[in-house]
Amino acid sequence: MKIALITGVSKGLGEALAKLFLESGIHVLGISRNSNGRLVKIATKNNVNYEHYPCDLSNISELENVIEKIQEDVNRLNPSLFYLINNAAVIDPIHQVTQIENDRLAYHFQLNVVAPMILMNQMLNYSSSSNTTFIGVNITSGAAERPVYGWSAYCSSKASINMYTKTVALEQVNLKTGQKIIAFNPGIMDTTMQQTIRSSSKESFIEIDKFKGYKENKQLRDTDMVAGILIDILNDEASIENGKIYDVNEYF
Repeated sequence: MKIALITGVSKGLGEALAKLFLESGIHVLGISRNSNGRLVKIATKNNVNYEHYPCDLSNISELENVIEKIQEDVNRLNPSLFYLINNAAVIDPIHQVTQIENDRLAYHFQLNVVAPMILMNQMLNYSSSSNTTFIGVNITSGAAERPVYGWSAYCSSKASINMYTKTVALEQVNLKTGQKIIAFNPGIMDTTMQQTIRSSSKESFIEIDKFKGYKENKQLRDTDMVAGILIDILNDEASIENGKIYDVNEYF
């Protein structure tokens, strides 16, 4: 039995990944604030299980309680392979650094960095102690590799995720655990995050016209298509390169 734990399954790439996993016969555990009835129907249709865990990932105590419940459920299912896809993230605050409020900055890093690290640490530890094969994926961004005016928080949080991915993978290689952790850059997709970007001001984000052009010129990729590429990477388990930052653009 294979199980995939995915954050941010209520919409966007998280929903698309969950859908493809379910359709391929893999049981899905989803973490998000809001439930997704579509995934329940897809699971029923494909005779697999979908379990939703409501959680505010910015709340550490709430996250810890959910992790405890997930570990109990996974232990009962006793999977042979366990995937973790850290997908949930925010791009706000979009603004010049001098204009960013402290609480918004703290929320951003809690959701984009701390929560994924906690989930990866705990699920990797659980899988290793239970002799379960583990493949972890952190969803990243090209913004991790270049500075973007108005995106100081997002660029920094994704750069942190990339280095975390490489470090965890390095440890697994040296410890010879056989567990693999990678990051995946999905590129520009037609999601609510893109809507948020387009709704910002020129003062806050000087590249706004370029991003409006992506939508107007139909350059935003469909989430199902991008999800399919990541699924293909994961299906070729033997070829997965530990610590690699995979880029969707390499597959077009």
